[in-house]
Amino acid sequence: MTIVISVPPSLDEHSFEQVIEQLAAAPDGSKILLDARHARWASPYGLTALLCVPQARPEPIGFAVPEHPDTVRYWSRAGFFRHAAELYELHGAVPRAREAHESEVLLEITPIAKSDDVHGVVGRIQQKAADILHGQLNLDTAVTGAFGMTLSESCQNIVEHAGVGGWVAVQTYNYKQRLGRRVVQIAVCDAGVGFRTSLESSPGHRHKDRWDDAMALEDAVLRAVSRFRHGDAGRGQGLAGIRRFVGRWHGKLTVRSGTARLGIIPEWDEDVPMTEGLPFFPGSQMQIIIPERSADAPARARSTAAATRGRSRF
Repeated sequence: MTIVISVPPSLDEHSFEQVIEQLAAAPDGSKILLDARHARWASPYGLTALLCVPQARPEPIGFAVPEHPDTVRYWSRAGFFRHAAELYELHGAVPRAREAHESEVLLEITPIAKSDDVHGVVGRIQQKAADILHGQLNLDTAVTGAFGMTLSESCQNIVEHAGVGGWVAVQTYNYKQRLGRRVVQIAVCDAGVGFRTSLESSPGHRHKDRWDDAMALEDAVLRAVSRFRHGDAGRGQGLAGIRRFVGRWHGKLTVRSGTARLGIIPEWDEDVPMTEGLPFFPGSQMQIIIPERSADAPARARSTAAATRGRSRF
């Protein structure tokens, strides 16, 4: 018997939870088909997270390709099918692979497995990022270097912590419903060991009274705790730098790992800072959104605090 898992018509960091919930309910060893036939849109997070699903289960997984031609063309330009063909058993017509459409995709889906991959990604995107960030999103030229560093640190987390390869994608598009402005979005997803296991591997790690995925995310993102020793200069500061970058440019940062999801939430978004008790999904899935600068830019992002625990999901 094949268990069919429905992919939502609109796939982003929130609706992908529906995929995880269905996966969590599937018995171990069962044959699975991800049905994306009715999908119409997917964010970079949605596409990179989809590539993590086969890495999270040992048995082969089928994938029913979207039926809408515009959806298939965009997913193809974003590089999804090129990588999905190596991970899924694809069902449906897939167009021939083409170069990414530069006006839509800032960086097509790119695998990250080693430090050389990180350097290659940053090198490929730097000039395009400068043109987009300064020329189209009206951000200060100083943001360009910080953007490249943030992208590098995001990818480096996969190399140092995941234990397996991951995926990165960067796109710019109109955020009409939520913000009314253009944004650039970075998605970095893997199905590796996750933050909790990574921090537990530190020689100096000590279990606290309450130790779980939420606490591990708070340690890593808010307190810059690392599995590396304090004497390792520069280690463990990547997420702290990302958080500072996001706060300075009134952006949004979300990180999901294991059963928890932490967010640095700006005033223009209604997401919650911490969600616990989610269905387990391995690795870590990160999203960064930087909006176009406007005259009435909102105040700095709200940071997560322990008092946010217990808030309802999404």
